[in-house]
Amino acid sequence: MARVVFMGTPQFAVPTLRALDEHHEVVGVVTQPDGRAGRGRKVVVSPVKQVALERELALFQPETLGGPEVVAHLAEWNPEAIVVAAFGQLLPGPVLDLPPYGSINVHASLLPRYRGAAPIAAAILDGETVTGITIMDMDEGLDTGPILAQAECPIAPDETTASLTTKLAELGAQLLVETLDGWLEGAVQTQLQDDAQATYCSQLEKKDGLLDWSQPAAYLDRQVRACDPWPGAYTTWQGRRLKVLRATPQPGWEGEGQQGQVQEMGAGIGVITGHGVLELLEVQLAGKKPMSAGLFARGQRGLVGGLLHT
Repeated sequence: MARVVFMGTPQFAVPTLRALDEHHEVVGVVTQPDGRAGRGRKVVVSPVKQVALERELALFQPETLGGPEVVAHLAEWNPEAIVVAAFGQLLPGPVLDLPPYGSINVHASLLPRYRGAAPIAAAILDGETVTGITIMDMDEGLDTGPILAQAECPIAPDETTASLTTKLAELGAQLLVETLDGWLEGAVQTQLQDDAQATYCSQLEKKDGLLDWSQPAAYLDRQVRACDPWPGAYTTWQGRRLKVLRATPQPGWEGEGQQGQVQEMGAGIGVITGHGVLELLEVQLAGKKPMSAGLFARGQRGLVGGLLHT
């Protein structure tokens, strides 16, 4: 049983923290500072902080990791290894080099593909059918360190970032525990990444959810799923934001009209795209509750035949 410091922030990191706490001695947890959200600007703590408090683990929330006081604080915990899962900041050299067994990262892609902050959404948006988890010996680059282990995970045709995150989080926790044990025993060999095969993905922004009806229906379907739960895919109807919560492509159905025009499809509605029709299944108008697209259409005069704007 090793002394381990864990660094992580979102829900993706929670299964790894729990698995570490059950198999090793978690001497401290580092997570991002509390934020504020909502109209009341209520304090919001990270999922990792919630678990750390529940398990009465030592907690540290620095604004950055760059100062000598951070290294001094971590050194007081005397870790043998640092484990990182979606922490949200790059680790500087003095932090990486602090523990004798180094710092190990749980990354949600098959590196060197999809280095960066949003590998799950990027894999869905690109139409990948397989992704996975990489356990990596960290260096100061962006997901560039040597690979310790990898495991594949299929991407279902209706996969969303939310559903795939849940699957990969559990897979990552399992692979991390298996790999860390071997790493501590000196039984794991590293494999250098092929930088020539590397691809990168940046953090999603709100604008990434805007649907461009000139794109093919198949791409727009992937965009809807990649942006679930955040930032959410959306279009505009009569000057108000209309979220598209669920949709399915009908690439063989071209429709009659212009791109962005709404037409009836059985009990529901579809939107003409650059190639094919995107059938809308569930939508949410700003300030309203989610509802089926068919029910929404029945309550909106002029929607069928009207235009949704980008």
